[in-house]
Amino acid sequence: MTENSKGPSRRVALKTLAGGAAAAATMPLWARYTHAQSAEPIRIGFQVHRTGIGAAYGRWYDRTTQAAVRLINEAGGINGRPVEIVAEDDGTDPKRGAEVVEKFATQHNCDIAFGTLFSHVVTGSAPRAGELKLPYFVVSEGHHVASGILNRYTLQPGITDVKSQVMSMAPFVTENLGKKVTLIFPDYAFGHDHRDFFSQAVEAQGGEVVAKLAIPPTETSFTKYFPKIPRDTEVIYHVMVGPAVLTFVKEMGEFFGGQGPQLFGFIDSLEAVAIDSPGLEFLEGTHFWEGMPRHAQPDQTEYDKFYREQVGVDDRGASISDPTDVSTYGHMFGCWETLYVVKNGMEAAGYQGPQDRAALIEAVEAMTTMPHSNEHPQGPKVFNGKTHQVFGQQHISRVENGNLVKVHTTSIEDTFYPDEVDYTAQPL
Repeated sequence: MTENSKGPSRRVALKTLAGGAAAAATMPLWARYTHAQSAEPIRIGFQVHRTGIGAAYGRWYDRTTQAAVRLINEAGGINGRPVEIVAEDDGTDPKRGAEVVEKFATQHNCDIAFGTLFSHVVTGSAPRAGELKLPYFVVSEGHHVASGILNRYTLQPGITDVKSQVMSMAPFVTENLGKKVTLIFPDYAFGHDHRDFFSQAVEAQGGEVVAKLAIPPTETSFTKYFPKIPRDTEVIYHVMVGPAVLTFVKEMGEFFGGQGPQLFGFIDSLEAVAIDSPGLEFLEGTHFWEGMPRHAQPDQTEYDKFYREQVGVDDRGASISDPTDVSTYGHMFGCWETLYVVKNGMEAAGYQGPQDRAALIEAVEAMTTMPHSNEHPQGPKVFNGKTHQVFGQQHISRVENGNLVKVHTTSIEDTFYPDEVDYTAQPL
Protein backbone atom coordinates (compact mmCIF):
# COMPACT_ATOMS: atom_id res chain seq x y z
CA MET A 1 0.00 0.00 0.00
CA THR A 2 1.44 3.42 -0.90
CA GLU A 3 1.38 6.54 1.22
CA ASN A 4 -1.08 8.19 -1.19
CA SER A 5 -3.63 5.45 -0.62
CA LYS A 6 -3.57 6.01 3.13
CA GLY A 7 -5.44 9.32 2.87
CA PRO A 8 -4.63 12.85 4.01
CA SER A 9 -5.45 12.23 7.65
CA ARG A 10 -2.27 10.18 8.06
CA ARG A 11 -0.11 12.89 6.49
CA VAL A 12 -1.65 15.44 8.84
CA ALA A 13 -0.92 13.17 11.77
CA LEU A 14 2.68 12.82 10.63
CA LYS A 15 3.17 16.59 10.57
CA THR A 16 1.67 16.85 14.03
CA LEU A 17 3.92 14.13 15.43
CA ALA A 18 7.14 15.24 13.73
CA GLY A 19 9.65 17.17 15.77
CA GLY A 20 12.58 15.31 17.27
CA ALA A 21 13.55 12.08 18.90
CA ALA A 22 11.20 12.48 21.84
CA ALA A 23 8.21 12.79 19.58
CA ALA A 24 9.38 9.90 17.42
CA ALA A 25 9.61 7.68 20.46
CA THR A 26 5.92 8.23 21.17
CA MET A 27 4.73 7.77 17.58
CA PRO A 28 2.40 4.88 16.83
CA LEU A 29 4.18 2.31 14.70
CA TRP A 30 2.18 3.15 11.56
CA ALA A 31 3.36 6.73 11.74
CA ARG A 32 7.04 5.83 11.88
CA TYR A 33 6.95 4.11 8.50
CA THR A 34 4.51 6.20 6.42
CA HIS A 35 7.30 7.84 4.40
CA ALA A 36 8.23 4.50 2.86
CA GLN A 37 7.12 3.61 -0.64
CA SER A 38 5.54 0.47 0.81
CA ALA A 39 3.96 -0.17 4.18
CA GLU A 40 4.82 -3.87 3.87
CA PRO A 41 7.50 -5.00 6.31
CA ILE A 42 10.85 -6.27 5.14
CA ARG A 43 10.67 -9.96 5.99
CA ILE A 44 13.85 -11.66 7.13
CA GLY A 45 13.69 -15.43 7.20
CA PHE A 46 15.55 -16.51 10.32
CA GLN A 47 16.88 -20.04 9.98
CA VAL A 48 17.32 -20.85 13.66
CA HIS A 49 18.61 -23.97 15.39
CA ARG A 50 15.84 -24.29 17.98
CA THR A 51 16.40 -28.04 18.29
CA GLY A 52 19.26 -30.44 17.59
CA ILE A 53 22.90 -30.02 18.60
CA GLY A 54 22.80 -26.29 17.88
CA ALA A 55 19.91 -25.47 20.23
CA ALA A 56 21.98 -23.52 22.79
CA TYR A 57 23.36 -21.33 20.04
CA GLY A 58 19.93 -20.98 18.45
CA ARG A 59 18.41 -19.70 21.67
CA TRP A 60 20.97 -16.92 21.96
CA TYR A 61 21.06 -16.19 18.24
CA ASP A 62 17.33 -15.57 18.60
CA ARG A 63 17.71 -13.21 21.54
CA THR A 64 20.45 -11.26 19.79
CA THR A 65 18.46 -11.06 16.57
CA GLN A 66 15.34 -9.81 18.36
CA ALA A 67 17.34 -7.14 20.18
CA ALA A 68 18.95 -5.85 16.98
CA VAL A 69 15.65 -5.80 15.09
CA ARG A 70 13.98 -3.93 17.95
CA LEU A 71 16.63 -1.21 17.74
CA ILE A 72 16.47 -1.05 13.94
CA ASN A 73 12.69 -0.66 14.05
CA GLU A 74 12.85 1.95 16.80
CA ALA A 75 15.16 3.95 14.52
CA GLY A 76 12.72 3.78 11.61
CA GLY A 77 13.36 0.36 10.13
CA ILE A 78 15.04 -0.16 6.76
CA ASN A 79 14.23 2.33 4.00
CA GLY A 80 11.36 3.49 6.18
CA ARG A 81 9.83 0.02 6.47
CA PRO A 82 9.57 -2.11 9.60
CA VAL A 83 11.58 -5.32 9.81
CA GLU A 84 9.76 -8.55 10.57
CA ILE A 85 11.54 -11.75 11.62
CA VAL A 86 10.03 -14.97 10.25
CA ALA A 87 11.63 -17.79 12.22
CA GLU A 88 11.79 -21.46 11.24
CA ASP A 89 13.53 -24.24 13.17
CA ASP A 90 15.86 -26.28 10.97
CA GLY A 91 16.63 -28.83 13.70
CA THR A 92 20.35 -28.22 13.03
CA ASP A 93 19.81 -30.58 10.09
CA PRO A 94 21.04 -29.99 6.50
CA LYS A 95 17.98 -31.51 4.79
CA ARG A 96 15.56 -29.51 6.93
CA GLY A 97 17.74 -26.47 6.37
CA ALA A 98 17.17 -26.60 2.62
CA GLU A 99 13.44 -27.07 3.21
CA VAL A 100 13.37 -24.01 5.47
CA VAL A 101 15.09 -21.89 2.81
CA GLU A 102 12.46 -23.08 0.33
CA LYS A 103 9.67 -22.03 2.71
CA PHE A 104 11.16 -18.59 3.17
CA ALA A 105 11.13 -18.00 -0.56
CA THR A 106 7.91 -19.67 -1.64
CA GLN A 107 5.57 -19.56 1.38
CA HIS A 108 6.65 -16.71 3.64
CA ASN A 109 7.61 -14.24 0.89
CA CYS A 110 10.82 -13.35 2.70
CA ASP A 111 13.21 -10.80 1.24
CA ILE A 112 16.31 -12.66 2.49
CA ALA A 113 17.31 -15.65 4.61
CA PHE A 114 19.59 -15.17 7.61
CA GLY A 115 21.18 -16.64 10.68
CA THR A 116 22.44 -20.16 9.97
CA LEU A 117 25.31 -21.27 12.22
CA PHE A 118 26.28 -24.93 11.86
CA SER A 119 28.40 -25.44 8.77
CA HIS A 120 26.81 -28.68 7.60
CA VAL A 121 23.44 -26.89 7.60
CA VAL A 122 24.92 -23.98 5.65
CA THR A 123 26.39 -26.25 2.99
CA GLY A 124 23.12 -28.18 2.79
CA SER A 125 21.00 -25.02 2.45
CA ALA A 126 23.08 -22.62 0.36
CA PRO A 127 22.62 -24.41 -2.99
CA ARG A 128 18.83 -24.04 -2.72
CA ALA A 129 19.18 -20.35 -1.79
CA GLY A 130 21.27 -19.86 -4.91
CA GLU A 131 18.72 -21.63 -7.10
CA LEU A 132 15.95 -19.47 -5.67
CA LYS A 133 18.10 -16.31 -5.94
CA LEU A 134 17.37 -15.65 -2.27
CA PRO A 135 20.16 -13.69 -0.55
CA TYR A 136 21.44 -15.98 2.21
CA PHE A 137 23.32 -14.23 5.03
CA VAL A 138 24.94 -16.91 7.17
CA VAL A 139 26.33 -16.44 10.69
CA SER A 140 28.60 -19.44 10.74
CA GLU A 141 32.38 -19.66 11.03
CA GLY A 142 33.14 -22.28 8.41
CA HIS A 143 35.40 -21.56 5.49
CA HIS A 144 32.70 -22.80 3.12
CA VAL A 145 31.73 -19.32 1.89
CA ALA A 146 35.23 -17.98 1.22
CA SER A 147 36.40 -21.31 -0.20
CA GLY A 148 34.22 -20.76 -3.24
CA ILE A 149 32.16 -23.95 -2.94
CA LEU A 150 28.87 -22.07 -2.52
CA ASN A 151 27.35 -19.30 -4.67
CA ARG A 152 27.03 -15.57 -5.13
CA TYR A 153 23.80 -15.42 -3.14
CA THR A 154 25.52 -16.69 0.04
CA LEU A 155 27.45 -14.18 2.17
CA GLN A 156 29.14 -14.13 5.59
CA PRO A 157 29.63 -10.44 6.42
CA GLY A 158 29.14 -10.46 10.20
CA ILE A 159 31.51 -13.10 11.59
CA THR A 160 35.01 -14.31 10.71
CA ASP A 161 35.83 -17.78 9.42
CA VAL A 162 37.88 -20.60 10.93
CA LYS A 163 40.74 -20.28 8.46
CA SER A 164 41.37 -16.65 9.39
CA GLN A 165 40.93 -17.38 13.09
CA VAL A 166 43.39 -20.26 13.35
CA MET A 167 46.02 -18.59 11.16
CA SER A 168 46.14 -15.71 13.61
CA MET A 169 46.06 -17.99 16.70
CA ALA A 170 48.77 -20.47 15.72
CA PRO A 171 51.80 -18.23 16.41
CA PHE A 172 50.64 -17.67 20.00
CA VAL A 173 50.16 -21.41 20.55
CA THR A 174 53.52 -22.50 19.16
CA GLU A 175 55.48 -19.66 20.81
CA ASN A 176 53.91 -19.93 24.26
CA LEU A 177 52.41 -23.40 24.79
CA GLY A 178 54.23 -25.96 22.66
CA LYS A 179 54.96 -27.17 19.16
CA LYS A 180 53.65 -30.76 19.25
CA VAL A 181 49.89 -30.55 19.03
CA THR A 182 47.01 -33.04 19.19
CA LEU A 183 43.74 -31.80 17.67
CA ILE A 184 40.32 -32.85 19.02
CA PHE A 185 37.49 -31.68 16.79
CA PRO A 186 33.89 -32.51 15.73
CA ASP A 187 33.65 -34.78 12.70
CA TYR A 188 31.87 -32.52 10.20
CA ALA A 189 32.71 -29.51 8.04
CA PHE A 190 33.34 -27.00 10.84
CA GLY A 191 35.67 -29.40 12.63
CA HIS A 192 37.36 -30.34 9.38
CA ASP A 193 38.18 -26.67 8.82
CA HIS A 194 39.94 -26.63 12.20
CA ARG A 195 41.74 -29.89 11.39
CA ASP A 196 42.97 -28.71 8.02
CA PHE A 197 43.74 -25.05 8.57
CA PHE A 198 45.15 -25.26 12.09
CA SER A 199 47.40 -28.11 11.00
CA GLN A 200 48.70 -25.95 8.16
CA ALA A 201 49.14 -22.96 10.45
CA VAL A 202 51.05 -24.98 13.10
CA GLU A 203 53.36 -26.45 10.49
CA ALA A 204 53.98 -22.98 9.05
CA GLN A 205 55.22 -21.98 12.53
CA GLY A 206 57.62 -24.92 12.71
CA GLY A 207 55.28 -27.05 14.83
CA GLU A 208 53.89 -30.55 14.31
CA VAL A 209 50.41 -32.01 14.60
CA VAL A 210 51.01 -35.43 16.17
CA ALA A 211 47.39 -36.63 16.18
CA LYS A 212 43.95 -35.67 14.88
CA LEU A 213 40.97 -37.04 16.82
CA ALA A 214 37.61 -36.66 15.08
CA ILE A 215 34.59 -36.92 17.41
CA PRO A 216 31.06 -37.66 16.13
CA PRO A 217 28.95 -34.54 16.84
CA THR A 218 26.32 -36.64 18.62
CA GLU A 219 28.82 -38.31 20.99
CA THR A 220 27.85 -38.19 24.67
CA SER A 221 30.98 -39.64 26.34
CA PHE A 222 34.59 -39.02 25.38
CA THR A 223 36.82 -41.01 27.76
CA LYS A 224 37.60 -43.63 25.11
CA TYR A 225 39.26 -41.02 22.89
CA PHE A 226 41.78 -39.65 25.37
CA PRO A 227 44.13 -42.70 25.44
CA LYS A 228 44.70 -42.05 21.73
CA ILE A 229 46.55 -38.83 22.53
CA PRO A 230 50.28 -39.44 21.90
CA ARG A 231 52.56 -39.18 24.92
CA ASP A 232 54.78 -36.58 23.29
CA THR A 233 51.85 -34.16 22.90
CA GLU A 234 52.69 -30.73 24.31
CA VAL A 235 49.40 -29.00 23.50
CA ILE A 236 45.85 -30.31 23.18
CA TYR A 237 43.84 -28.11 20.85
CA HIS A 238 40.14 -28.75 21.45
CA VAL A 239 37.04 -27.41 19.75
CA MET A 240 33.80 -29.23 20.56
CA VAL A 241 30.18 -28.20 20.10
CA GLY A 242 26.72 -29.35 21.12
CA PRO A 243 24.91 -30.30 24.33
CA ALA A 244 27.70 -32.60 25.58
CA VAL A 245 30.47 -29.99 25.73
CA LEU A 246 30.46 -29.83 29.54
CA THR A 247 30.81 -33.62 29.68
CA PHE A 248 33.71 -33.46 27.23
CA VAL A 249 35.64 -30.86 29.20
CA LYS A 250 35.01 -32.55 32.57
CA GLU A 251 36.06 -35.97 31.27
CA MET A 252 39.21 -34.46 29.80
CA GLY A 253 40.05 -32.99 33.20
CA GLU A 254 39.38 -36.28 34.99
CA PHE A 255 41.57 -38.18 32.52
CA PHE A 256 44.60 -35.92 32.95
CA GLY A 257 44.04 -35.22 36.64
CA GLY A 258 45.20 -31.64 36.31
CA GLN A 259 48.47 -32.79 34.72
CA GLY A 260 49.48 -33.44 31.15
CA PRO A 261 49.71 -31.22 28.06
CA GLN A 262 48.86 -27.56 27.85
CA LEU A 263 45.27 -26.90 26.79
CA PHE A 264 44.20 -24.46 24.10
CA GLY A 265 40.49 -24.46 23.41
CA PHE A 266 38.15 -22.62 21.13
CA ILE A 267 35.41 -21.18 23.33
CA ASP A 268 33.00 -23.41 21.38
CA SER A 269 34.01 -26.12 23.87
CA LEU A 270 32.40 -24.05 26.64
CA GLU A 271 29.80 -21.89 24.91
CA ALA A 272 26.66 -21.65 27.07
CA VAL A 273 28.64 -23.18 29.97
CA ALA A 274 29.87 -21.19 32.99
CA ILE A 275 33.66 -21.19 33.12
CA ASP A 276 33.53 -21.63 36.92
CA SER A 277 31.22 -24.68 36.82
CA PRO A 278 32.07 -27.46 39.33
CA GLY A 279 34.51 -29.90 37.78
CA LEU A 280 36.22 -27.32 35.58
CA GLU A 281 38.80 -26.25 38.12
CA PHE A 282 41.53 -27.93 36.06
CA LEU A 283 41.03 -25.26 33.37
CA GLU A 284 42.81 -22.73 35.59
CA GLY A 285 45.72 -21.33 33.60
CA THR A 286 44.54 -22.72 30.26
CA HIS A 287 43.76 -20.64 27.19
CA PHE A 288 40.74 -20.12 24.96
CA TRP A 289 40.07 -18.39 21.67
CA GLU A 290 37.14 -15.99 21.90
CA GLY A 291 35.52 -14.18 19.02
CA MET A 292 34.21 -11.64 21.53
CA PRO A 293 35.37 -11.84 25.18
CA ARG A 294 32.55 -13.31 27.27
CA HIS A 295 33.63 -11.60 30.48
CA ALA A 296 33.74 -7.80 30.42
CA GLN A 297 37.38 -6.72 30.36
CA PRO A 298 39.11 -3.80 32.09
CA ASP A 299 39.36 -2.08 28.70
CA GLN A 300 35.68 -2.71 27.88
CA THR A 301 34.47 -0.43 25.11
CA GLU A 302 31.29 1.61 25.19
CA TYR A 303 30.11 -0.53 22.27
CA ASP A 304 30.44 -3.78 24.19
CA LYS A 305 28.64 -2.22 27.14
CA PHE A 306 25.78 -1.01 24.92
CA TYR A 307 25.48 -4.38 23.19
CA ARG A 308 25.34 -6.29 26.51
CA GLU A 309 22.63 -4.00 27.82
CA GLN A 310 20.49 -4.35 24.71
CA VAL A 311 20.76 -8.14 24.49
CA GLY A 312 20.31 -8.59 28.25
CA VAL A 313 23.69 -10.03 29.17
CA ASP A 314 25.67 -9.30 32.33
CA ASP A 315 29.42 -8.73 32.73
CA ARG A 316 30.03 -12.49 32.90
CA GLY A 317 28.11 -13.21 29.71
CA ALA A 318 25.00 -14.66 31.36
CA SER A 319 21.38 -13.58 31.13
CA ILE A 320 20.61 -10.60 33.35
CA SER A 321 17.42 -12.33 34.45
CA ASP A 322 19.07 -15.72 35.12
CA PRO A 323 22.82 -15.92 35.90
CA THR A 324 22.76 -19.68 35.25
CA ASP A 325 21.70 -19.07 31.63
CA VAL A 326 25.11 -18.53 30.03
CA SER A 327 25.21 -17.04 26.54
CA THR A 328 27.08 -18.05 23.41
CA TYR A 329 28.85 -14.71 23.59
CA GLY A 330 31.78 -15.68 21.40
CA HIS A 331 29.49 -16.13 18.38
CA MET A 332 26.10 -14.49 18.71
CA PHE A 333 27.34 -10.96 17.99
CA GLY A 334 27.47 -12.15 14.37
CA CYS A 335 23.67 -11.96 14.18
CA TRP A 336 23.64 -8.38 15.40
CA GLU A 337 26.41 -7.28 13.05
CA THR A 338 24.98 -9.13 10.05
CA LEU A 339 21.59 -7.48 10.47
CA TYR A 340 23.24 -4.06 10.38
CA VAL A 341 25.12 -5.06 7.25
CA VAL A 342 21.78 -6.06 5.71
CA LYS A 343 20.27 -2.74 6.76
CA ASN A 344 23.13 -0.72 5.31
CA GLY A 345 23.16 -2.82 2.15
CA MET A 346 19.44 -2.43 1.57
CA GLU A 347 19.65 1.30 2.10
CA ALA A 348 22.59 1.64 -0.28
CA ALA A 349 20.69 -0.41 -2.88
CA GLY A 350 17.40 1.44 -2.38
CA TYR A 351 15.87 -1.96 -1.73
CA GLN A 352 12.08 -2.12 -2.18
CA GLY A 353 11.39 -5.78 -2.87
CA PRO A 354 12.58 -9.08 -4.36
CA GLN A 355 13.26 -7.39 -7.69
CA ASP A 356 16.15 -5.60 -5.92
CA ARG A 357 17.85 -8.71 -4.50
CA ALA A 358 20.66 -8.56 -7.05
CA ALA A 359 21.24 -4.90 -6.21
CA LEU A 360 21.43 -5.83 -2.53
CA ILE A 361 24.11 -8.43 -3.23
CA GLU A 362 26.11 -5.88 -5.23
CA ALA A 363 25.73 -3.24 -2.52
CA VAL A 364 27.12 -5.58 0.14
CA GLU A 365 29.93 -6.68 -2.19
CA ALA A 366 30.93 -3.02 -2.46
CA MET A 367 31.44 -2.72 1.31
CA THR A 368 34.99 -2.61 2.67
CA THR A 369 35.75 -1.24 6.14
CA MET A 370 33.30 -1.56 9.01
CA PRO A 371 34.34 0.71 11.91
CA HIS A 372 34.11 -0.35 15.54
CA SER A 373 30.72 0.99 16.66
CA ASN A 374 27.39 0.05 18.20
CA GLU A 375 26.63 -1.65 14.88
CA HIS A 376 29.88 -3.61 15.07
CA PRO A 377 30.52 -4.05 18.82
CA GLN A 378 32.91 -7.00 18.41
CA GLY A 379 35.46 -4.77 16.71
CA PRO A 380 36.46 -3.17 13.41
CA LYS A 381 36.25 -5.33 10.30
CA VAL A 382 37.22 -5.50 6.66
CA PHE A 383 34.84 -7.12 4.19
CA ASN A 384 36.13 -8.83 1.05
CA GLY A 385 33.43 -8.46 -1.59
CA LYS A 386 35.04 -11.01 -3.88
CA THR A 387 35.01 -13.83 -1.33
CA HIS A 388 31.89 -12.67 0.59
CA GLN A 389 33.84 -13.05 3.86
CA VAL A 390 34.52 -10.55 6.62
CA PHE A 391 37.82 -10.33 8.54
CA GLY A 392 38.33 -9.03 12.07
CA GLN A 393 40.38 -9.17 15.25
CA GLN A 394 40.61 -12.35 17.31
CA HIS A 395 41.15 -12.74 21.06
CA ILE A 396 42.93 -15.21 23.32
CA SER A 397 41.88 -15.37 26.97
CA ARG A 398 43.45 -17.14 29.95
CA VAL A 399 41.42 -18.68 32.78
CA GLU A 400 42.38 -16.88 35.99
CA ASN A 401 40.42 -17.49 39.20
CA GLY A 402 37.36 -18.51 37.24
CA ASN A 403 37.57 -15.50 34.95
CA LEU A 404 38.34 -15.29 31.24
CA VAL A 405 41.07 -12.66 31.06
CA LYS A 406 42.07 -11.39 27.63
CA VAL A 407 45.82 -11.77 27.09
CA HIS A 408 46.22 -11.30 23.35
CA THR A 409 44.39 -9.62 20.48
CA THR A 410 45.43 -10.11 16.88
CA SER A 411 45.39 -7.48 14.19
CA ILE A 412 42.94 -7.77 11.32
CA GLU A 413 45.93 -8.17 9.01
CA ASP A 414 46.97 -11.32 10.92
CA THR A 415 43.80 -13.00 9.65
CA PHE A 416 44.15 -12.31 5.94
CA TYR A 417 44.76 -15.09 3.40
CA PRO A 418 44.80 -15.13 -0.43
CA ASP A 419 41.46 -15.09 -2.22
CA GLU A 420 40.18 -18.49 -3.33
CA VAL A 421 37.16 -17.26 -5.31
CA ASP A 422 35.71 -14.18 -6.95
CA TYR A 423 31.95 -14.42 -6.53
CA THR A 424 31.51 -11.07 -8.27
CA ALA A 425 32.48 -12.79 -11.53
CA GLN A 426 29.47 -15.10 -11.23
CA PRO A 427 26.11 -14.08 -12.75
CA LEU A 428 23.29 -12.91 -10.53
